Parts: sequence; structure tokens; C-alpha cells
Amino acid sequence: MDSHDPKSNAMAIVLMGVCGSGKSTIGAMLAEAMGLTFLDADDFHPSSNKEKMSKGIPLSDEDRIPWLEKIRGTLREKMGSKNSVVLGCSALQKQYREILRSADPNYEGIGISCVVKFVLLDAPAEVIALRLEKRAKEGNHFMPSTLLNSQLDLLQIDVSEGILQVDATLSPQAIVSSIIKLVRGLFTIDLS
Repeated sequence: MDSHDPKSNAMAIVLMGVCGSGKSTIGAMLAEAMGLTFLDADDFHPSSNKEKMSKGIPLSDEDRIPWLEKIRGTLREKMGSKNSVVLGCSALQKQYREILRSADPNYEGIGISCVVKFVLLDAPAEVIALRLEKRAKEGNHFMPSTLLNSQLDLLQIDVSEGILQVDATLSPQAIVSSIIKLVRGLFTIDLS
């Protein structure tokens, strides 16, 4: 389903939000529906970051910045090869999103067109907490629910950034459909 115009720029859809908002699940489904590659930011964490989080210790900027720079390098490489991608990444603060936006070699700052677009998967804290508790019981993620409050405290949304928002309490298919409707027209990919 990849119908890129070879002369067009590739783009990235970054699904952002706190742990448990559905970035990996929705990201994989969205990428499949759009015929794109899915990148999970968790796969870019060094073992030291994962170990810290598994112990309930929030990451510092010293932990996050090199991780985000590594992701930015991969985005730049993919888009430089004319490959659009879906990325699941918390990207909780504006400064972190700016690092990811700079994967676009033509990006000059907020308010300027950028090929890296953000979609916030938004859900109430209680819903996220229940999801994280379920995941912890299943043993399928390294981050405990105790870090949710630190993530909620970090989450900053600046209206000037033009971040799209989707209700993450909907069914996964409804969320994917909502995102496709929101990004239709932003991409040079056939989203029909």
C-alpha cells in the first residue's frame, strides 16, 4: 500500500503519551494499516535505562537525551531513504519532541512545516493505571505502574505545536481509524 511519490518527502507519525497509553499496540496496527514501518522507542533504550525504570527510578534528561538522539538518527535515516514511518515514543516534553522534529533536515522551529507529526494518545490517569497494573501482572513490560505519576508530571502539551489528539479509551481499531482520518492530507501516502 506504499504509494510514495519518489519526489516527495517521507514523513513520520509519532504516537506519543505516557506508558500504557497504547503507543506500541496502536503504532503496530497503524503502521500495518498504512503500509509503513513501525519503530518502537522502547527498542532504542540502552539496558541501563530499562534497568533503572524496572526498579521504579524515573529517567533523567541525561538518560533520555542520548536515547532520543539515537531515535532521531534512525528517523533521519529512514526518511532520507524516502521511507515514512510510525514511531511509538513517549515524547512527553516539548524539548524531547524538538529533538525528534530535528530529524527533518528542513525543520526550523515550531510553526514551520515539519515532516515529523505528533499524535497524543490521551486517556485518563485511572485508565492508564489499570492498563499498567494488568501489564505488570502479565510480566510483559519493564516499566512499573509506580512511574505513571512521574510521566504524567512530565507531560507538557503546547497548543502552538499542533499536536493531534486521539481518545485512547476507544477500541484499538477505532483509534487507528481516528488517526488515519486526522493525518489524511498531511502525507503524500495513499491513506484510502
